[in-house]
Amino acid sequence: MSQAEPRPAFAPGSHSIAAYGQGAFAFAGMSHAGSILATPKGVQPIDATSVNDLDPAALAPLLTESAESPGSIEFVILGTGEHLAPIPKAVRAALGQAGLRFEAMATGPAIRVYNVMHSEGRRVAAALIAAP
Repeated sequence: MSQAEPRPAFAPGSHSIAAYGQGAFAFAGMSHAGSILATPKGVQPIDATSVNDLDPAALAPLLTESAESPGSIEFVILGTGEHLAPIPKAVRAALGQAGLRFEAMATGPAIRVYNVMHSEGRRVAAALIAAP
């Protein structure tokens, strides 16, 4: 799917991640097998099976949301899969250009941090690589 054809959110609005494992996530009373992007505007799939698949195109909905509503996202959590992995330079640059602070960690801890920040009412987003 090209950047010109954004994917609709599975669940419009901001949602915590209720469960994860075996390559899937549960949120808003539904589940999805594969990686996801959770922003204040919704949760949607992203085409990434490893951190190396993360690129500005995969994060386009997050970058667009941040640009269209400045201040709507204050922090981005990057879940890199089963283990912590380096974030690609292009992603670091795109997030920096957008003025977004971010932290990377394995997906399990990333979900826990995202959920805590979400429960505190923080303006947080997460790109989460599905882990086995």
